[in-house]
Amino acid sequence: MSNTLHAVVFDLDGVLVESDHLWEEMWSDYAARHGARWSSEDTATVQGMSSREWARYLNRLSGAAESDTGTEHAVVDGMVAAFDQGRVELLDGARESVAAVSARVPVALASSAPRRLIDAVLRGHGLADHFTATVSSAEVARGKPHPDVYLEAVARLGFHGGDCAAVEDSSNGMRAAHAAGMTVVALPNPAPGYRPAPDALALAAEEARDLADVRERLLRLLGRPATQGSN
Repeated sequence: MSNTLHAVVFDLDGVLVESDHLWEEMWSDYAARHGARWSSEDTATVQGMSSREWARYLNRLSGAAESDTGTEHAVVDGMVAAFDQGRVELLDGARESVAAVSARVPVALASSAPRRLIDAVLRGHGLADHFTATVSSAEVARGKPHPDVYLEAVARLGFHGGDCAAVEDSSNGMRAAHAAGMTVVALPNPAPGYRPAPDALALAAEEARDLADVRERLLRLLGRPATQGSN
């Protein structure tokens, strides 16, 4: 394992785009249509899961008669429609951060979003050409907090986890990246109900205030010895 950082892997939801609240809206609406209630605790439970994992969870909670695949399609259709309506917006500084880092080292995306949403968002916001690799957790065996999606992303870049930094906003995302051996740069969502758990934040080597701060921290870390642990 190298002691130097050679690549960066970004999460999507909550790191590059403002979408966590939209996922919660879609899950809640689906549950309500089937006479069930979706809570903030449910959101915390499924954050980071692959689409097939959260669809199974949502289907069981809702008691829906349709298949898990049908549940997944219904929710993802809602998210794609939200994107088409201009509701999935880039976070301030996202474009600049991806451009600056990708000019220095290869970058990848490791997201719990399904492939068709990843591709729509990156193409629609003009970011696709900056990414050497993109991976959906639907394409690996297990979603976050397991490390699978990060391990696949760094493998597609030709590196190991210890060679790379990861930018994450959620508890399960930080746990996944840390389990993959990566240097974690946390970008905590400050909104009530979304802030990462203290034990997850403790896994981060850096905790950033915003994406401009993420950019500066990543550029400083690149080429320096990788470190893990609390900031």
